[in-house]
Amino acid sequence: MEEFFIKFGIALILIGFIILLIGAFLNVKSENVKFGFGGFIGPIPFGFANDPKLLVLIIAISIIILVFFLLSIKQI
Repeated sequence: MEEFFIKFGIALILIGFIILLIGAFLNVKSENVKFGFGGFIGPIPFGFANDPKLLVLIIAISIIILVFFLLSIKQI
């Protein structure tokens, strides 16, 4: 089962790079570009964004991921 998640994670990373490259080559000019980044420092989720709604979404997704992680540890 662990092998599946490793392959799935690598596939997601590659798909992200492909989407990034397609966006760079299309060179779409937009005045309304939103950017956000989220992650963890230890068990604490954090995020940066240039739009408050996007920041709330990033933090919410990070908290959901944290809950799933904690539930998976409890099962072990």
